[in-house]
Amino acid sequence: MASSYSFDIVSDFDRQELVNTIDQTNREITSRYDLKDTNTTVELGDDEIVINTNSNMTLEAVQSVLQQKAVKRNLSLKIFEYGKEETASGNRIRQVIKLKKGIAQEVGKQITKLLRDELKKVQGSIQGDAVRVSSKSKDDLQEAMQLIKQEDWPVALQFTNYR
Repeated sequence: MASSYSFDIVSDFDRQELVNTIDQTNREITSRYDLKDTNTTVELGDDEIVINTNSNMTLEAVQSVLQQKAVKRNLSLKIFEYGKEETASGNRIRQVIKLKKGIAQEVGKQITKLLRDELKKVQGSIQGDAVRVSSKSKDDLQEAMQLIKQEDWPVALQFTNYR
């Protein structure tokens, strides 16, 4: 029997699901009556999504479609960090949406502090952009997961490497 059990708390998203979300969004833009003739583009980069459209109204509609498609594909809306709306050439509007990945240092500190204050038999340690939680009891780890799920964090959290 193992002397200690652990799991990692990470903030990540499935890249392929995001690609599918962008594809579905582009498909809906080309077929919807109100968006069809706007020459709107939604492009996925390495760590950002760029929306290029002709007005604020269509930008809001495209954001709405993107969010709906993301939710249907089990992607958290917390991965999107919306940038400012910028004017682009030809009286167009451009918006860059940064994709959030990894747990920031201050959020990691908040998670470990919460675990330390609430659960005495559980240890949390920050490891890069993840938090490792360890304990001698699997039940304590399950309790820690429930505690973390109850809180509202600024990033999407997943639990991995449960052993």
